[in-house]
Amino acid sequence: MQSNTLAPKTARITTPRVGRGGKRGKTSGRGTKGQNARAGHRKRPEMRDLLKKLPKLRGHGQNRSHTVRSNRLIYSPVNLTMLEAAFSAGDTVTPETLYKKGLVRARGGKISYVKILGTGSLTKALTISDCAASGAAKSAVEAAGGSLVS
Repeated sequence: MQSNTLAPKTARITTPRVGRGGKRGKTSGRGTKGQNARAGHRKRPEMRDLLKKLPKLRGHGQNRSHTVRSNRLIYSPVNLTMLEAAFSAGDTVTPETLYKKGLVRARGGKISYVKILGTGSLTKALTISDCAASGAAKSAVEAAGGSLVS
């Protein structure tokens, strides 16, 4: 066995070189003129044009709010009128009870933080715990005989 008699197991596949004289000249199988006839041609993807036409949320705060302050707490607002309608006197208001009554939603499998706002009036004495409250809501709850426990 000599090195000039060795042959590879699989045949080497060579692509024909076109456009360098010989039988495949002129357009070399590329058709005629234009973007597709040039070397290194690359058409712009159609999907990119569709994405450019979609409406965008402009501004620093709209698009980047979760990346700028990722540790920000997001509160679900609950008004006093909702508490008046959903609870009876002497009940304890927590985020879990608000979730069970359908007043707040769970985000990502976790009940969101709750803030009690002072819109409306409250006549029942309620014990509110584990909820943030505005100043007007605090005064309305205490005026009705209830209490805020943090």
